[in-house]
Amino acid sequence: MTTDGPTYGFDTLQIHAGARPDPATGARQTPIYQTTAYVFRDAEHAAALFNLQEVGFIYSRLTNPTIAVLQERIATLEGGVGAVCCSSGHAAQIMALFPLMQPGMNVVASTRLYGGTVTQFSQTIKRFGWSATFVDFDDLDAVKAAIDDNTRAVFCESIANPGGYITDLDAVGKIANDAGLPLVVDNTSATPYLCRPIEHGATLVVHSTTKYLTGNGTVTGGCVVDTGTFDWSASDKFPSLSQPEPAYHGLKFHETFGPLAYTFHGIAIGLRDLGMTMNPQAAHYTLMGIETLSLRMQRHVENAEKIAAWLENDPRIDFVTYAGLPSSPYSDRMKTICPKGAGALFTVGVKGGYDACVKLVNTLEIFSHVANLGDARSLIIHAASTTHRQLTPDQQEAAGAAPNVVRISIGIEDADDLIDDLDRALAAACG
Repeated sequence: MTTDGPTYGFDTLQIHAGARPDPATGARQTPIYQTTAYVFRDAEHAAALFNLQEVGFIYSRLTNPTIAVLQERIATLEGGVGAVCCSSGHAAQIMALFPLMQPGMNVVASTRLYGGTVTQFSQTIKRFGWSATFVDFDDLDAVKAAIDDNTRAVFCESIANPGGYITDLDAVGKIANDAGLPLVVDNTSATPYLCRPIEHGATLVVHSTTKYLTGNGTVTGGCVVDTGTFDWSASDKFPSLSQPEPAYHGLKFHETFGPLAYTFHGIAIGLRDLGMTMNPQAAHYTLMGIETLSLRMQRHVENAEKIAAWLENDPRIDFVTYAGLPSSPYSDRMKTICPKGAGALFTVGVKGGYDACVKLVNTLEIFSHVANLGDARSLIIHAASTTHRQLTPDQQEAAGAAPNVVRISIGIEDADDLIDDLDRALAAACG
């Protein structure tokens, strides 16, 4: 099936986009092409592939047929022109920035990010000579003020981990566009079923495919999706895409590949040199997960709305950050950015503080105490002592991961069973 011609709905595309019966065997499910390399037709064919004059398969660090189907499917669901899959969500973030940045350049990033992303941006990227400026993205004037001559990207999450805050992508996208910069949106918590950042001004969309896209907690993976609409040659800010590439005899990616310039660069340079490759078995698991994405997300949201409302009215709880609650300051924004629901990730302030949070996670039976989200199973973690442990107290507060807070990822189990589990654990934790 191709996506040219008729306009198909999301539920059809999540099953069929990018996939065709295997030409050799007629296999209906996408095969796992567990191979390292591919036989060239002849020396001329090999030379054309290596010189980027022909598209095809060379070596599985770069391209693989199973992964190619996944890339096309995610790009289609997000409304992009191309995608590059890689080994994890963290790898996807580095892959996303790699063509944009040079030593001395910076990215303006939201303070409301996954703790590991804050650490990656505040510490690790310094080793590349890059830096990050963290800003509260609800303060649009502060976002504008943070952008300087060395800024090369604006980065945020659509539904922020851990608090479930929803970013005003339309407003932030306009700021980035006015500054001639790409807006990079991590859409992991929302998935393209709940939010399509490209329709709100994003240039690039990144995913930890480990989470909701796969949905079963089996494999890690990441993906970068490109809109194909950004003019990389409009200024001298992005020489990796607009200027001659020495490794390919002076080829200019944007001039040569047009809308697919960023995607080709991600494969031909990013995967070639960084080697953050997704394996084909992981791609296969993720493809199977995506086939039921809409069904799962509907149940995730339905359960999250019910459980968040119950928690908000429980006297042992200080607050619930779920944007799907009418009391949330992000309720109106949800209707624009995530009209099908606010996802299934939020935080809860527990009376009794740090000690009560620890007792809560230790007492739950159905909820799994793990460092993951987006599973079919319900998950919980105390972020301040785990995922956000490396952050300063101020950074933890800014990220919504204070010591009295637990992060909850609501699964697709029976909602009443989950409420009963929380009720018993809160009784033990809070008395």
